[in-house]
Amino acid sequence: MRPPAFWTAGPDHPAARGLAPFAALYGALVARRMDRPGAPAGCPVLCLGNFTLGGAGKTPAALAVAALLAELGRRPAFLSRGYGGRNAGPVRVDPDRHAAAEVGDEPLLLARRAPAIVSRDRPAGAALCRQLGADVIVMDDGLQNPSLVKDLSFAVVDGPAGLGNGLPFPAGPLRAPLARQWPHVGGLIVIGDGAGGDAVARAAERRGLPVHRARLVREADDLAGRRCLAFAGIGRPEKFFATLATAGAVIAGTRPFPDHHPYRPGELAALAESARRLGADLVTTEKDAVRLPPAFSADVRVLRVRLVLDDADALRRQIRDALRAP
Repeated sequence: MRPPAFWTAGPDHPAARGLAPFAALYGALVARRMDRPGAPAGCPVLCLGNFTLGGAGKTPAALAVAALLAELGRRPAFLSRGYGGRNAGPVRVDPDRHAAAEVGDEPLLLARRAPAIVSRDRPAGAALCRQLGADVIVMDDGLQNPSLVKDLSFAVVDGPAGLGNGLPFPAGPLRAPLARQWPHVGGLIVIGDGAGGDAVARAAERRGLPVHRARLVREADDLAGRRCLAFAGIGRPEKFFATLATAGAVIAGTRPFPDHHPYRPGELAALAESARRLGADLVTTEKDAVRLPPAFSADVRVLRVRLVLDDADALRRQIRDALRAP
């Protein structure tokens, strides 16, 4: 879904007030679910989730955490629900065999770094992770899923977006009231600068929680000076468009789509025709690229990014201490 504009307009917006009763019910149900006891996974579990619906940078954060685990001599495996995929799992993701329609887009990205398991039944997925030799599980999303005991959970926050109006869905973007989510979080990863992220960081620090600052950095590209038609179906397409402009690309047009959008042939044909008329290259994100058919993606440029931590040693120490905990 595409976030409605009133989610950033403040809690007193008429639409937010009108939806408040539904938000109270939804938030209470999710919070109650979060409080349920989970099953032991048989090895440590590190969770990368977020307080809100939509994208915050969980997948780049999960990749960064897996890299730190490898540096510590651990054997991580990713565990994902596989949002947007029809395969319920448990199944190991094979980028050469699976498509996003089967296992979701994010697991295809994760599988490039370490074994990635898609399983709607998280305990069954954890068992498969162990069978594959993993000694620590990195959950991509799942902060609100209580089925597994988590040794350490990070809430990933988009710095510019923050938490919107601070209300639960559908009145706002929160998955549950923030006060009910804090007890399940062991640290914060704030990606990018912004007043919204700063406010959440201050709230975390008041609770004695570590705050890790990070930013998304472009990989080497040749987009500077190129005329581009940018399209993206992610949580905040405008963030991608801004990054592309920062790379020096000449933005001839933008086409936003909902998060995890499955591109249809007619939409792809329209994109190609628009790019032809504008005399522009089609450019998208890595997450979108894995949802494109190979014949189409061959003509699309991809802007690749990675998460860089301001203080990687601080995050490494927190992870190491969590792994040592009894």
